[in-house]
Amino acid sequence: MILLTRLNGSRLYINAEKILIVEGTPDTIITLVGNVKYVVKESPESVVGDILGYQQKVHNPHLTIEKEI
Repeated sequence: MILLTRLNGSRLYINAEKILIVEGTPDTIITLVGNVKYVVKESPESVVGDILGYQQKVHNPHLTIEKEI
């Protein structure tokens, strides 16, 4: 699960395994399996980073990913 912020400031956890699409239009829209959509404050890049971090923790917790500077 990743923690995100709706435009009204409320927080929600989304199952990263169910995310199909992350798009910036300019708001960030997340589409889940079943065509459920959420609009969040975080940038698409931030959401993708959170998804990758989640995947790393769950599927390969001993792997370290170095970020580009």
